[in-house]
Amino acid sequence: MRTRITKTKLFALASVVAAFGALAFGSSASAHTGEWAAFNNCPSTKAETYKCLYSVTKGGRVVLGKKNVPIVNRVTLQGGVTEGKETSEGYVEHLVAATNGETLSKTPQPVPGGLLGLVNCKEISVSWIRSSCEAVFENGFTGVNATLELARPASEVLLNEAALVEREGTALKLPVKVHLENPFLGSSCYVGSSSTPLIWNLTTGETTPPAGYSPLKGKSGTASFTEEAQIFTLTGTELVENNWSAPTASGCGGFLIEYVINPIINSSVGLPSPAGKNEAVLQEETIKIALASEVNKH
Repeated sequence: MRTRITKTKLFALASVVAAFGALAFGSSASAHTGEWAAFNNCPSTKAETYKCLYSVTKGGRVVLGKKNVPIVNRVTLQGGVTEGKETSEGYVEHLVAATNGETLSKTPQPVPGGLLGLVNCKEISVSWIRSSCEAVFENGFTGVNATLELARPASEVLLNEAALVEREGTALKLPVKVHLENPFLGSSCYVGSSSTPLIWNLTTGETTPPAGYSPLKGKSGTASFTEEAQIFTLTGTELVENNWSAPTASGCGGFLIEYVINPIINSSVGLPSPAGKNEAVLQEETIKIALASEVNKH
C-alpha cells in the first residue's frame, strides 16, 4: 500500500532538509581545526581580507581619570586584515569585521568599589532619585562592570605589524568607548561614543604623553611560527598608551535622571580627563596572524 504524500508533508520535508543543509554548510565554512581554529571568525573569503588576526589580552588595566580598572577577564580582538598601504599614519592595515559580529569582544571587567565607588546616594538632592539609589544598595545590586566596546566600524581599527615587532610608533589604533553597567546606571551609561571615541594609539615601544607625565613602556613579546611557518605568533606582548583624553560620561541612570547622575559619575571618576591622566595597558597578549589564503586551506 502506498503512502500518500501531501503538499503540506512535502513542504515540511523540504524545509527540514534545507535546514540540515544550511547547518552543514555553515559548519564547514568556518570550522577550522587545531591552530587554525583561532581564525574561525575571520572573514577569510572576503575579497578585501588579505590576512586573519586573532589577539587575546589576558591582563593589564584601564585608568580612566581617577579610576583604575584591572583587566581580569580575557578580551579578544579578531577579524580580517586588509593588505597594507602607505598612509599619513604610516604603513597600515585596516581590520575587516569578524563574522560573528564581535570584532572586539564585549568582556565585562569589575570596577573596584562598585557603585559605592561611583555614586554616593547622599549626594543626590532629588528625593525620589536618592530613594532609587538607596534601593539598589539595599537589594545588593552594587556591582559595576566596565565593558570596552568598539566606538567606530572595524575598518577604523588600524594595525601596523612592523611597529608591533620593532617597538616604534603606533602598532594598533583602537577607537573605543567604555560601557558602565549596573541596574541603577541603566543600559546607556558610557564614557566615549561614536562621535567622541577614546582614541588609543597603542605601542609596544615607549609612549609620548604630554609634558609632566611619565611615559609607559610596552613589550613586543616573543615571536614564533607554527603550522609549517604559516601562522605568525607573538606571545607576552604588552601594548600601552597614555596620550589620550576622555570626555564626560553620558546616559547614566537613563532618561530623566541622567541630568543628576552624570555629574556625580563625572566628579567621582574625574571626567573629563585630559591626555596623560588616562592609561591603557594591554598585557600578556597572544597575537596570531596568518594569510587568508592559508586559512581557507585549513
